Amino acid sequence: MTWTAGTAIFLVIWWTVLFTVLPWGVVSQHEEGNVREGADAGAPVKPMLVRKALVTTLIAVVLWLGVAYLIVYRPIGFDDIPFMPKFREWPAGATDASPQH
Repeated sequence: MTWTAGTAIFLVIWWTVLFTVLPWGVVSQHEEGNVREGADAGAPVKPMLVRKALVTTLIAVVLWLGVAYLIVYRPIGFDDIPFMPKFREWPAGATDASPQH
């Protein structure tokens, strides 16, 4: 895996994890009963964005290490997954990867 592919995969994982972490521990101004003038009632009282960014980074690093391990060492392949098509048997009847003329 190249460093650009690793970085791209990490960023996709990080953003996905961020969207799952953002709602954790959110208390809206309406729920607290203290809505400020000009603010939306659903706005969080304390968004805790720095803490959520750190938690997101830790979770993303762990997930990325797992994905990187799968990509680099290939302990399982596509042909090992039962619901995936058998790529070694495609196209049907072909015995090698060279194109048929």
